[in-house]
Amino acid sequence: MQLPHPDRLRAAVAALESGLLEREAAARLALLAALAGEHLLLIGPPGTAKSELARRLRHALDGARYFERLLTRFSVPEELFGPLSLAALEEDRYERLTEGYLPTAGIAFLDEVFKANSAILNALLTLLNEREFDNGRERVPTPLVCVVGATNEVPSDEALTAFYDRFLLRVPIAPVGEDSFAQLLQMRPPRMPALPEPIRPAEIAALREGRDAVRLPEPVVAQLRALRALAAERRIAVSDRRWRHTVGLLKTAALSEGRDAVDAWDLWLVPYCVASEPAQLPALQAWFVDGVAGAETTVEAPWLTRAVEAFEKQLELERSARQEGDQAAGKMALARSIAGSAETGITRIVAATLEERLRRRYSPVHVAARVAQVDEALVGAREFVAAQQARLDATRAALTGRVWLPPALARLVEDRLAAALATVQALAARLDAVRAGFAALPQDAALPAVAPQAVALARDAA
Repeated sequence: MQLPHPDRLRAAVAALESGLLEREAAARLALLAALAGEHLLLIGPPGTAKSELARRLRHALDGARYFERLLTRFSVPEELFGPLSLAALEEDRYERLTEGYLPTAGIAFLDEVFKANSAILNALLTLLNEREFDNGRERVPTPLVCVVGATNEVPSDEALTAFYDRFLLRVPIAPVGEDSFAQLLQMRPPRMPALPEPIRPAEIAALREGRDAVRLPEPVVAQLRALRALAAERRIAVSDRRWRHTVGLLKTAALSEGRDAVDAWDLWLVPYCVASEPAQLPALQAWFVDGVAGAETTVEAPWLTRAVEAFEKQLELERSARQEGDQAAGKMALARSIAGSAETGITRIVAATLEERLRRRYSPVHVAARVAQVDEALVGAREFVAAQQARLDATRAALTGRVWLPPALARLVEDRLAAALATVQALAARLDAVRAGFAALPQDAALPAVAPQAVALARDAA
């Protein structure tokens, strides 16, 4: 089985998105749709590079013939499927001359696809789903790999539901954002770099044949169940066929990256399959970012936070404690009086000296007990820091070399883990500072060697 090497797929993705601003996800989804044998719908206003992306896609696939049409309500079947054969009509056969038209194309771009009339849409249904075309009395196979449809808006006519469902991936395309606007104004017309090795038909066939052996682990199934429940809650209708094709897409993604099983990171694709309109996509993407990837990046360490705060509070109490008795109270009043006088220099030194002498002393046993308790917490904190570092390293390793996961999404995941690691590192550093503070408490070996009551810590499982 001759599969395309992931490096070649990465090169194809880079070529597809070259010079196209903010099209990371769309470029990846377009190529993956073609490899999986699915159709892609680009939803957005004119002038957002929808046709450019479709035209580039044909160059990523070796030998794929290209067909493009802008559809209107006045379009006729001949524009897509070819003119009627006059020679066949003379023999009482109703056949079309399809050469150079949609039935002979590998990649097709249909702009304003939902504006076509029912005669065209009905013929397209069979073509998109079965890759076959009814030409006269015969149904003939077509070389169709992928249809890229484009529309300014999602169709509201229920009669178009079946046709709309044929597009597994529905990708909103918005004008570039504010951050890329200046770059847009200064850029040259985008051109796709030439690919030295486009993806060959045999490699696509090998992917589609081999993906059936790719495993769908139970944790992934559980996450898809959760998404199905979310879709039902939000009244998003998802057909059984769509779920099956979505799994095929996930398996294609995994196999093309050299894996024998789908994993959680592949699920970033699923919102584009489930959302029936662009307004639904953010909530479904949040399911992945917060629910799937979030479960991988969230750090729960309330015990560590409470331990740090409890130790810091106890240290502050013991640092600010003063000697007991009437004589100590008198010295305290004198120190405050000197510190508050208008004089400077020697009076300040005297006041500081008195303040230091008035600080409460602790027995070496007391100090050792406090340090030992902090040390115990530090062991757990350092283990937790090490675990978070290992988690970040493992995630970086898992995301390195991914073909399909958009880099911006990978950075978001890594940044979350890095921020979580920084949080626990800061807490451990505060514990180190508390330990040093307890160790520096003033001591008096003559005091009774009594260990203090331990600082109350309610430690939960991390």
